[in-house]
Amino acid sequence: MAMLVEASAEDIVSLLQTMSDIPDHHELRVAENGLVMLRARIGGDGAPFNLGEATVTRAAIRLAGGTVGFGYVLGRDKEKARLIALCDALIQTPAHAEVVEAHIVAPIRARVAAARAAAARETAATKVEFFTLVRGEG
Repeated sequence: MAMLVEASAEDIVSLLQTMSDIPDHHELRVAENGLVMLRARIGGDGAPFNLGEATVTRAAIRLAGGTVGFGYVLGRDKEKARLIALCDALIQTPAHAEVVEAHIVAPIRARVAAARAAAARETAATKVEFFTLVRGEG
């Protein structure tokens, strides 16, 4: 599910189109926007405090066989939450789990890894080595 959140809704739609046998499904919970409270701690061990709120979107899909999938995303992308819920339901069924992994999750994982590697190369190119010369006291 973490990989699906990294992709855009358009990417997920195009990858879902490569699957030939998506079962009938309906929205158990129509995608809706809401807020969640973000909690934080100073230094990791301080007293918790309310940092602020973040917008989230959630959806739930039920496949014809009864399997239910859920999708949650930060932001207001209802279509993406719905698509993630569909993928979640599909990956829970033995008939579709390997297909979803191969046709949807693996390509997204490869794209995310490539983007992270590119960002790491760009960051490494700006690395500066600092050193100190020891001065004599005499």
